Amino acid sequence: MQRVVLSFALIIFALLGLAAALLTGSVKLEATEVWQALLGNGSDVNRQIVQELRAPRVFAGLACGGLLAIAGTLLQVLLRNPLADPYILGISGGSSVAALCALSLGLPALGANLGALLGAVLAIVLVSGVALRGGWSTDRVLLAGVVLSAGFSAIVSLFLIIAPAAQLHGMLFWLMGDLSRVISATPVLVVFVIVALLAVLLGHLLDVLSLGEIKAASLGLNAKLAQYIVFILAAVATTAVVVTAGPIGFVGLLTPHVIRLLGVTQHRALIALSAIAGGGFLVWADLLARSAVAPLQLPVGAVTALLGVPLLFFLLVRR
Repeated sequence: MQRVVLSFALIIFALLGLAAALLTGSVKLEATEVWQALLGNGSDVNRQIVQELRAPRVFAGLACGGLLAIAGTLLQVLLRNPLADPYILGISGGSSVAALCALSLGLPALGANLGALLGAVLAIVLVSGVALRGGWSTDRVLLAGVVLSAGFSAIVSLFLIIAPAAQLHGMLFWLMGDLSRVISATPVLVVFVIVALLAVLLGHLLDVLSLGEIKAASLGLNAKLAQYIVFILAAVATTAVVVTAGPIGFVGLLTPHVIRLLGVTQHRALIALSAIAGGGFLVWADLLARSAVAPLQLPVGAVTALLGVPLLFFLLVRR
Protein backbone atom coordinates (compact mmCIF):
# COMPACT_ATOMS: atom_id res chain seq x y z
CA MET A 1 0.00 0.00 0.00
CA GLN A 2 2.84 2.38 0.88
CA ARG A 3 4.47 1.79 -2.50
CA VAL A 4 1.18 2.49 -4.31
CA VAL A 5 0.76 5.78 -2.46
CA LEU A 6 4.36 6.73 -3.21
CA SER A 7 3.96 5.88 -6.89
CA PHE A 8 0.78 7.94 -7.14
CA ALA A 9 2.40 10.89 -5.35
CA LEU A 10 5.46 10.84 -7.65
CA ILE A 11 3.31 10.65 -10.79
CA ILE A 12 1.27 13.66 -9.60
CA PHE A 13 4.52 15.47 -8.78
CA ALA A 14 5.85 14.91 -12.30
CA LEU A 15 2.55 15.76 -14.05
CA LEU A 16 2.15 18.98 -12.08
CA GLY A 17 5.70 19.92 -13.07
CA LEU A 18 4.93 19.31 -16.74
CA ALA A 19 1.75 21.39 -16.56
CA ALA A 20 3.39 24.25 -14.68
CA ALA A 21 6.37 24.34 -17.05
CA LEU A 22 4.14 24.37 -20.15
CA LEU A 23 1.99 27.18 -18.73
CA THR A 24 4.86 29.36 -17.52
CA GLY A 25 6.77 31.69 -19.80
CA SER A 26 7.23 35.25 -20.96
CA VAL A 27 3.95 34.97 -22.89
CA LYS A 28 0.91 34.17 -20.74
CA LEU A 29 -1.18 31.31 -22.12
CA GLU A 30 -4.27 29.70 -20.68
CA ALA A 31 -4.39 25.96 -20.08
CA THR A 32 -6.86 25.48 -22.92
CA GLU A 33 -4.59 27.40 -25.30
CA VAL A 34 -1.59 25.24 -24.35
CA TRP A 35 -3.62 22.07 -24.81
CA GLN A 36 -4.90 23.19 -28.21
CA ALA A 37 -1.37 24.10 -29.28
CA LEU A 38 -0.07 20.68 -28.25
CA LEU A 39 -2.77 19.10 -30.41
CA GLY A 40 -1.76 21.29 -33.35
CA ASN A 41 -4.74 23.63 -33.11
CA GLY A 42 -5.05 27.27 -32.11
CA SER A 43 -3.18 30.27 -33.48
CA ASP A 44 0.16 30.00 -35.26
CA VAL A 45 1.85 32.03 -32.54
CA ASN A 46 0.60 29.77 -29.76
CA ARG A 47 1.63 26.64 -31.63
CA GLN A 48 5.11 28.07 -32.20
CA ILE A 49 5.52 29.03 -28.54
CA VAL A 50 4.35 25.68 -27.20
CA GLN A 51 5.60 23.21 -29.82
CA GLU A 52 8.94 24.82 -30.66
CA LEU A 53 9.97 26.48 -27.39
CA ARG A 54 8.28 25.11 -24.29
CA ALA A 55 7.38 21.48 -25.09
CA PRO A 56 10.85 20.38 -26.33
CA ARG A 57 12.52 21.84 -23.25
CA VAL A 58 9.97 20.42 -20.80
CA PHE A 59 9.86 16.89 -22.22
CA ALA A 60 13.64 16.82 -22.66
CA GLY A 61 13.94 17.76 -18.99
CA LEU A 62 11.60 14.92 -18.02
CA ALA A 63 13.61 12.41 -20.08
CA CYS A 64 17.01 13.69 -18.91
CA GLY A 65 16.00 13.60 -15.25
CA GLY A 66 14.69 10.06 -15.63
CA LEU A 67 17.83 8.89 -17.43
CA LEU A 68 20.11 10.42 -14.78
CA ALA A 69 18.14 8.71 -12.01
CA ILE A 70 18.32 5.35 -13.79
CA ALA A 71 22.04 5.74 -14.50
CA GLY A 72 22.73 6.66 -10.89
CA THR A 73 20.81 3.62 -9.62
CA LEU A 74 22.62 1.27 -12.01
CA LEU A 75 26.07 2.59 -11.15
CA GLN A 76 25.47 2.46 -7.41
CA VAL A 77 24.71 -1.24 -7.82
CA LEU A 78 27.53 -1.86 -10.30
CA LEU A 79 30.23 -0.14 -8.26
CA ARG A 80 28.68 -0.97 -4.87
CA ASN A 81 29.34 2.62 -3.89
CA PRO A 82 26.61 4.97 -2.57
CA LEU A 83 28.57 7.97 -3.91
CA ALA A 84 28.46 6.73 -7.50
CA ASP A 85 26.68 9.05 -9.91
CA PRO A 86 26.29 9.06 -13.72
CA TYR A 87 29.42 11.12 -14.24
CA ILE A 88 31.84 8.97 -12.26
CA LEU A 89 32.85 7.11 -15.43
CA GLY A 90 34.41 10.18 -17.02
CA ILE A 91 31.69 10.46 -19.66
CA SER A 92 30.79 14.03 -18.78
CA GLY A 93 34.47 14.99 -18.82
CA GLY A 94 35.03 13.58 -22.30
CA SER A 95 31.86 15.24 -23.56
CA SER A 96 32.79 18.56 -21.98
CA VAL A 97 36.24 18.64 -23.55
CA ALA A 98 34.91 17.84 -27.02
CA ALA A 99 31.97 20.25 -26.71
CA LEU A 100 34.15 23.12 -25.50
CA CYS A 101 36.54 22.43 -28.36
CA ALA A 102 33.62 22.77 -30.79
CA LEU A 103 32.39 25.95 -29.11
CA SER A 104 35.87 27.48 -29.16
CA LEU A 105 35.99 26.87 -32.91
CA GLY A 106 32.75 28.81 -33.28
CA LEU A 107 30.66 25.80 -34.32
CA PRO A 108 26.86 25.99 -33.81
CA ALA A 109 24.91 24.06 -31.19
CA LEU A 110 24.71 21.00 -33.44
CA GLY A 111 28.51 20.93 -33.65
CA ALA A 112 28.77 21.10 -29.85
CA ASN A 113 26.27 18.24 -29.50
CA LEU A 114 28.15 16.12 -32.01
CA GLY A 115 31.41 16.87 -30.22
CA ALA A 116 29.83 15.90 -26.90
CA LEU A 117 28.70 12.60 -28.40
CA LEU A 118 32.17 11.81 -29.76
CA GLY A 119 33.80 12.74 -26.45
CA ALA A 120 31.38 10.54 -24.52
CA VAL A 121 32.01 7.59 -26.84
CA LEU A 122 35.77 8.06 -26.42
CA ALA A 123 35.45 8.01 -22.62
CA ILE A 124 33.26 4.88 -22.74
CA VAL A 125 35.75 3.10 -25.01
CA LEU A 126 38.67 3.99 -22.73
CA VAL A 127 36.91 2.87 -19.55
CA SER A 128 35.64 -0.30 -21.25
CA GLY A 129 39.13 -1.14 -22.45
CA VAL A 130 40.54 -0.80 -18.95
CA ALA A 131 37.65 -2.73 -17.40
CA LEU A 132 37.91 -5.67 -19.79
CA ARG A 133 41.69 -5.95 -19.74
CA GLY A 134 42.33 -9.23 -17.97
CA GLY A 135 38.64 -9.67 -17.12
CA TRP A 136 36.04 -7.31 -15.73
CA SER A 137 37.06 -5.48 -12.56
CA THR A 138 34.81 -3.02 -10.76
CA ASP A 139 37.79 -1.44 -9.04
CA ARG A 140 39.47 -0.77 -12.40
CA VAL A 141 36.27 0.77 -13.75
CA LEU A 142 36.05 3.13 -10.79
CA LEU A 143 39.71 4.07 -10.90
CA ALA A 144 39.68 4.55 -14.67
CA GLY A 145 36.65 6.82 -14.41
CA VAL A 146 38.21 8.90 -11.64
CA VAL A 147 41.51 9.25 -13.50
CA LEU A 148 39.79 10.21 -16.76
CA SER A 149 37.57 12.72 -14.96
CA ALA A 150 40.62 14.38 -13.39
CA GLY A 151 42.42 14.59 -16.73
CA PHE A 152 39.38 15.94 -18.58
CA SER A 153 38.74 18.44 -15.78
CA ALA A 154 42.24 19.83 -16.21
CA ILE A 155 41.69 20.25 -19.96
CA VAL A 156 38.33 21.97 -19.34
CA SER A 157 40.05 24.41 -16.97
CA LEU A 158 42.60 25.24 -19.64
CA PHE A 159 39.81 25.87 -22.17
CA LEU A 160 38.10 28.26 -19.77
CA ILE A 161 41.32 30.14 -19.09
CA ILE A 162 42.22 30.71 -22.73
CA ALA A 163 38.66 31.16 -24.08
CA PRO A 164 37.69 34.64 -25.33
CA ALA A 165 35.28 36.53 -23.07
CA ALA A 166 32.55 36.34 -25.72
CA GLN A 167 32.56 32.52 -25.58
CA LEU A 168 33.03 32.09 -21.85
CA HIS A 169 29.36 32.56 -20.88
CA GLY A 170 28.16 29.87 -23.28
CA MET A 171 30.86 27.47 -22.14
CA LEU A 172 29.98 27.91 -18.47
CA PHE A 173 26.28 27.37 -19.17
CA TRP A 174 27.07 24.19 -21.10
CA LEU A 175 29.28 22.88 -18.28
CA MET A 176 26.56 23.45 -15.65
CA GLY A 177 23.73 21.96 -17.70
CA ASP A 178 21.32 23.90 -19.86
CA LEU A 179 18.02 22.82 -21.40
CA SER A 180 17.41 26.05 -23.28
CA ARG A 181 19.27 24.84 -26.38
CA VAL A 182 17.07 21.76 -26.85
CA ILE A 183 15.46 21.81 -30.31
CA SER A 184 13.71 18.43 -30.26
CA ALA A 185 13.01 16.17 -27.31
CA THR A 186 12.24 13.13 -29.47
CA PRO A 187 15.74 11.53 -29.51
CA VAL A 188 16.26 11.70 -25.75
CA LEU A 189 12.67 10.57 -25.10
CA VAL A 190 13.22 7.48 -27.28
CA VAL A 191 16.44 6.67 -25.42
CA PHE A 192 14.65 7.19 -22.10
CA VAL A 193 11.84 4.77 -22.93
CA ILE A 194 14.24 2.08 -24.17
CA VAL A 195 16.66 2.42 -21.25
CA ALA A 196 13.84 2.51 -18.69
CA LEU A 197 12.23 -0.64 -20.07
CA LEU A 198 15.54 -2.53 -20.18
CA ALA A 199 16.52 -1.38 -16.69
CA VAL A 200 13.17 -2.45 -15.21
CA LEU A 201 13.46 -5.83 -16.93
CA LEU A 202 16.92 -6.21 -15.36
CA GLY A 203 15.56 -5.44 -11.89
CA HIS A 204 15.83 -8.99 -10.58
CA LEU A 205 19.37 -9.25 -11.96
CA LEU A 206 20.29 -6.06 -10.08
CA ASP A 207 18.82 -7.48 -6.86
CA VAL A 208 21.15 -10.46 -7.17
CA LEU A 209 24.13 -8.41 -8.32
CA SER A 210 23.80 -6.10 -5.31
CA LEU A 211 24.59 -9.09 -3.06
CA GLY A 212 28.15 -9.15 -4.40
CA GLU A 213 29.96 -11.05 -7.13
CA ILE A 214 30.60 -14.21 -5.11
CA LYS A 215 27.03 -14.49 -3.85
CA ALA A 216 25.64 -13.68 -7.30
CA ALA A 217 27.83 -16.37 -8.89
CA SER A 218 26.68 -18.91 -6.29
CA LEU A 219 23.09 -18.15 -7.32
CA GLY A 220 23.91 -18.97 -10.95
CA LEU A 221 24.37 -15.43 -12.30
CA ASN A 222 27.16 -14.66 -14.77
CA ALA A 223 28.31 -11.67 -12.74
CA LYS A 224 30.90 -10.40 -15.21
CA LEU A 225 28.46 -10.34 -18.12
CA ALA A 226 25.76 -8.76 -15.96
CA GLN A 227 28.14 -6.04 -14.81
CA TYR A 228 29.14 -5.20 -18.36
CA ILE A 229 25.48 -4.99 -19.45
CA VAL A 230 24.71 -2.65 -16.56
CA PHE A 231 27.78 -0.55 -17.40
CA ILE A 232 26.75 -0.15 -21.06
CA LEU A 233 23.16 0.72 -20.14
CA ALA A 234 24.30 3.37 -17.64
CA ALA A 235 26.80 4.76 -20.15
CA VAL A 236 24.13 5.07 -22.86
CA ALA A 237 21.77 6.86 -20.46
CA THR A 238 24.47 9.30 -19.34
CA THR A 239 25.62 9.99 -22.89
CA ALA A 240 22.08 10.81 -24.02
CA VAL A 241 21.73 13.37 -21.22
CA VAL A 242 25.10 15.02 -21.76
CA VAL A 243 24.57 15.34 -25.51
CA THR A 244 21.10 16.83 -24.97
CA ALA A 245 21.66 19.22 -22.07
CA GLY A 246 25.24 19.03 -20.84
CA PRO A 247 26.35 17.58 -17.49
CA ILE A 248 23.44 18.24 -15.11
CA GLY A 249 24.67 17.29 -11.68
CA PHE A 250 23.19 15.82 -8.50
CA VAL A 251 20.01 14.28 -9.97
CA GLY A 252 21.59 10.86 -10.47
CA LEU A 253 23.12 10.88 -7.00
CA LEU A 254 20.13 12.29 -5.12
CA THR A 255 17.11 10.51 -6.58
CA PRO A 256 17.97 6.82 -5.90
CA HIS A 257 18.90 7.65 -2.31
CA VAL A 258 15.65 9.55 -1.73
CA ILE A 259 13.59 6.62 -3.03
CA ARG A 260 15.58 4.15 -0.90
CA LEU A 261 15.10 6.32 2.18
CA LEU A 262 11.36 6.22 1.49
CA GLY A 263 11.46 2.44 1.89
CA VAL A 264 11.88 1.07 -1.67
CA THR A 265 14.72 -1.44 -1.99
CA GLN A 266 13.73 -3.87 -4.78
CA HIS A 267 15.44 -2.60 -7.90
CA ARG A 268 12.55 -3.05 -10.32
CA ALA A 269 10.42 -0.64 -8.29
CA LEU A 270 13.43 1.48 -7.34
CA ILE A 271 14.34 2.14 -10.98
CA ALA A 272 10.76 2.94 -12.02
CA LEU A 273 10.10 5.30 -9.12
CA SER A 274 13.54 6.91 -9.39
CA ALA A 275 12.93 7.63 -13.08
CA ILE A 276 9.61 9.34 -12.31
CA ALA A 277 11.07 11.30 -9.41
CA GLY A 278 14.18 12.30 -11.34
CA GLY A 279 12.18 13.48 -14.33
CA GLY A 280 9.77 15.49 -12.21
CA PHE A 281 12.58 16.96 -10.12
CA LEU A 282 14.48 18.19 -13.18
CA VAL A 283 11.33 19.68 -14.75
CA TRP A 284 10.61 21.66 -11.57
CA ALA A 285 14.29 22.69 -11.27
CA ASP A 286 14.34 23.93 -14.87
CA LEU A 287 11.12 25.87 -14.31
CA LEU A 288 12.76 27.59 -11.36
CA ALA A 289 15.94 28.19 -13.37
CA ARG A 290 14.09 30.09 -16.10
CA SER A 291 11.61 31.95 -13.90
CA ALA A 292 13.39 32.80 -10.63
CA VAL A 293 15.25 35.86 -12.02
CA ALA A 294 13.41 36.23 -15.34
CA PRO A 295 14.20 37.38 -17.97
CA LEU A 296 17.66 36.03 -17.01
CA GLN A 297 18.03 32.24 -16.98
CA LEU A 298 20.10 30.22 -14.54
CA PRO A 299 21.93 27.00 -15.43
CA VAL A 300 19.68 24.17 -14.35
CA GLY A 301 22.60 22.18 -12.92
CA ALA A 302 23.19 24.86 -10.29
CA VAL A 303 19.51 24.80 -9.32
CA THR A 304 19.42 21.00 -8.97
CA ALA A 305 22.32 21.15 -6.52
CA LEU A 306 20.81 24.04 -4.55
CA LEU A 307 17.52 22.17 -4.23
CA GLY A 308 18.96 18.69 -3.79
CA VAL A 309 21.54 19.27 -1.06
CA PRO A 310 19.12 20.43 1.68
CA LEU A 311 16.55 17.81 0.67
CA LEU A 312 19.02 14.93 0.97
CA PHE A 313 20.39 16.28 4.26
CA PHE A 314 16.85 16.51 5.64
CA LEU A 315 16.06 12.92 4.69
CA LEU A 316 19.37 11.67 6.10
CA VAL A 317 18.66 13.38 9.42
CA ARG A 318 15.11 12.02 9.51
CA ARG A 319 16.27 8.45 8.68
